[in-house]
Amino acid sequence: QVQLVESGGGLVQPGGSLRLSCAASGSISRINTMRWYRQAPGKQRDLVATITSGGSTNYADSVKGRFTISRDNTKNTVYLQMNSLKPEDTAVYYCNADTVVTFNPYRYLELWGQGTLLTVSS
Repeated sequence: QVQLVESGGGLVQPGGSLRLSCAASGSISRINTMRWYRQAPGKQRDLVATITSGGSTNYADSVKGRFTISRDNTKNTVYLQMNSLKPEDTAVYYCNADTVVTFNPYRYLELWGQGTLLTVSS
């Protein structure tokens, strides 16, 4: 009934750029904070970037100055613009959102996308 779907991953050379998208759909009344996480093989899932409903952003030190998170509330979509990509950025990227669904309006429901793979390699 409700879901997040990521898109935009792929293979990029070091120094290149890519834009990830994540669209929420279904019976959603409100989306508060949206986030991007990433997980490389054998490593923990780390928070990459956060954006609040008011547009305030926060970034992990490893991506600060290179990545930009943004959102389009009319489309229920969050984006991650990734520039100056490095091999260590290689990971599965997941979007995450705190939502209110129409059938349970009294609490936030945390949604996760299925992930999209970014590979940075020459």
